[in-house]
Amino acid sequence: MAQESWQFGPANGTLTLHTGVTGPASRTGHRLTIEMQQWSATVTLSDGVPSDVSASIDVDSLTVVSGEGGVTPLTGPEKSLARSNALKSLNASKSPTITYEAASITTIEAGYRLDGTLSINGKQRQHPLDVEVADEKRTATIETTVSHRDFGLKPYSMMMGALKVDDEVRVTINVELPSDD
Repeated sequence: MAQESWQFGPANGTLTLHTGVTGPASRTGHRLTIEMQQWSATVTLSDGVPSDVSASIDVDSLTVVSGEGGVTPLTGPEKSLARSNALKSLNASKSPTITYEAASITTIEAGYRLDGTLSINGKQRQHPLDVEVADEKRTATIETTVSHRDFGLKPYSMMMGALKVDDEVRVTINVELPSDD
């Protein structure tokens, strides 16, 4: 059985979070696009098929890229404040790393299904991930939703709860796969 490992990170992929807003004053809030600047993933292949996947994300590498909606456009100082609020919501000072470990990997029509454990804020939850592989483009894409509450986190809110970040955050991971060479 031939084994090889692939390493992924910001040099060959992106890990992006998309937040929503809710509450009576939701029109005044921004839907944020956030990128994680420091992360790594290792995929072990056995005879060309993924057999193990693990990933780690540095929570402090969170960067607010943009904000849609709101009464006014999101400014630089507001991005900094949103970053600070997100780090507090994620309890980054006590839990600086998010991890994922696949326990099993199965082939599905579009690629692979990872059944594994996602760890955030010191809490572990089973979290399946579908990896869509586009061979002609040599890319892999994962889209999933993660709930704050599932991990003991309280979404950021203001104005006595009239404006809140949605409990569920959409996560998108895109990576370039190594060439067949």
